[in-house]
Amino acid sequence: MTEKRTSIFDNSLIWFGAGLSIAEILTGTYFAPLGFSKGLAAILIGHGIGCTLLFLAGYIGAISKRSSMETTKMSFGHIGGLLFAFLNVLQLVGWTAIMIYDGSLAANGVFAVGGWIWCLVIGGLIVVWILIGVTNLGKVNIVTMGALFILTLVLCKVIFFGGNGAASISGSSMSFGAAVELAVAMPLSWLPLISDYTREAEKPFGATLSSALTYGFVSIWMYVIGMGAAIFTGTTDIAMIMVKAGLGIAGLLIIVFSTVTTTFMDAYSAGISSESIYSSINGKVSAVIVAVIGTGCAMTFPMDDITGFLYLIGSVFAPMIAILIADFFVLKRDYHEYSFCWSNLIVWLAGFALYRYLMTVDLFCGNTLPDMLITLAAAIAVDKIAHAISKPDKISTDRHSA
Repeated sequence: MTEKRTSIFDNSLIWFGAGLSIAEILTGTYFAPLGFSKGLAAILIGHGIGCTLLFLAGYIGAISKRSSMETTKMSFGHIGGLLFAFLNVLQLVGWTAIMIYDGSLAANGVFAVGGWIWCLVIGGLIVVWILIGVTNLGKVNIVTMGALFILTLVLCKVIFFGGNGAASISGSSMSFGAAVELAVAMPLSWLPLISDYTREAEKPFGATLSSALTYGFVSIWMYVIGMGAAIFTGTTDIAMIMVKAGLGIAGLLIIVFSTVTTTFMDAYSAGISSESIYSSINGKVSAVIVAVIGTGCAMTFPMDDITGFLYLIGSVFAPMIAILIADFFVLKRDYHEYSFCWSNLIVWLAGFALYRYLMTVDLFCGNTLPDMLITLAAAIAVDKIAHAISKPDKISTDRHSA
């Protein structure tokens, strides 16, 4: 039977849903103290960097037809790549919980029946999305995304054309470089996922490009809505804005379904990454389990500030993708059949440490770009040295007769 492939339009819908997120709106509110012009510049620069990296990561999976965590084995070895698959599952469980938590808080602000009830509603819908499956979501996504698109336009009108003047924004202002980094962080958080979807694309380049551009456009839009809400209405409470605007049920639908369409991808990719760790695992069952765990965590733990979580993801996966880009596009290396590529693992650890150090330095372009450029250059240099000395230990493929 011929494997079903996703079209450019299907991939665009998936990543439209990824960008349409309450978490991205809330992150956008942090830019308000910079003022609209300066905040917008930081958002655009950060997303330009982040979405370029998102494209490169997705294109590797699209060409190789491998999931995100399977592509890491091309740089770190068959066993070495399991480290990133494990870390990816952990961060996706965290994202699932955070998204359900944010969605339930906002939904309860519009229609107060209890945050735990909204956690169950959102978690249940995510499970439904998982069971439908990414290749069968076409018509469901068309209806859902069309409705969310219209409702988000209404929200924009309320915020930017509601007759409110710019409000006074209290609180300490972040530096421009820190704002750029916060804009990079959100697309960067999708790097360990994108190949899970582009690997099934009919047209690798077109599907990957449309995915990155669609996500970038929508994510910028969400950030601007959050920043605009804080500047022009004087509040960072999206639920309150919707209530004051009289959106009512429409606002509730934006909150619930934008949370579902984004968080579905986190849980779904956690299932795929689980398969990379142990091939006998059923990815769809694992994804449902992740959704259930995330729902339980959202009902139990407060998760109000995600900036530290975003930077932690960046410090792990920015140097990882830099090494993968170096191996795939520059060096043309593939260590998938090797147990470990120790040279790349050491370079990654150095890149991780460098990222954490650069967080203490105020750079105009943020710290992801310099960290990745340095890590990429180091990966190329170390590869040349390592291959001049010795090669990684290859997994034995000998089969012994009984």
